Amino acid sequence: MGKIMTTGTVKSQEMLSPGIYSMWIQFGREENVAAQAVPGQFISMYSNEGSRLLPRPISICETDGEQGCLRVVYRVAGKGTEEFSKMQPGDSLPILGPLGNGFSLGEGKAILIGGGIGIPPMLELAKQLSRMGSQVQVVLGYRDGDLFLKEEFEPYASVFVSTEDGSSGTKGNVIDAVREHGLTGDGIYSCGPTPMLRGVKAFGEEQGIFTQISLEERMACGIGACLGCVCQSREVDGHSHVRNKRVCKEGPVFEAGEVEL
Repeated sequence: MGKIMTTGTVKSQEMLSPGIYSMWIQFGREENVAAQAVPGQFISMYSNEGSRLLPRPISICETDGEQGCLRVVYRVAGKGTEEFSKMQPGDSLPILGPLGNGFSLGEGKAILIGGGIGIPPMLELAKQLSRMGSQVQVVLGYRDGDLFLKEEFEPYASVFVSTEDGSSGTKGNVIDAVREHGLTGDGIYSCGPTPMLRGVKAFGEEQGIFTQISLEERMACGIGACLGCVCQSREVDGHSHVRNKRVCKEGPVFEAGEVEL
């Protein structure tokens, strides 16, 4: 089955830190988006306010297919996400998903690298790799000591932290933390802002480690029709016939060598 347009019901919501919210969304048995989703995919959440037509693409943080619910952790960045942050248990909203391509899970020793709001999609990935028997190492990059979600990774992985202000863990960026702790692995999985992904890609190439990156692009339609979220690619795209790929459709997860950052 592919993507589903359905209605989700807010199961619970809490503020994890200023401006960052965690929402569990319940789906009906017949239209269970959670059961189909794989780590790295996203959903498009639609506003109930008629003047806001375009959905907000939000990464999936956790899934519980048996219970028919999934979790999103998002930052309030505008009126749409502000509306979501005020929703209460029992409120409903239109949802399209799961969307995009997720991570390809490999065996062996894994390095997961998340920065900022690219941290949430790493959690379900850490859980699933851990269940597969992989040795999971997670590096989380924060601006300061507000380490949202960090403790939730600890049952599944060895967790390392970098902070820009040096208030916790390694002072610097995620690659500084990787080098400080001498981390190695068979595969790198990463999501975060483009400057961070540029550093992750360079590190993967330097070490000869297969690297997958999830791009954080602003998306409009979320289904590949509008070309509003293209990134530069090595190959010519069959859809647009130029060197680009649609992050929402061919991504958001790419092999690092596929795209120019």
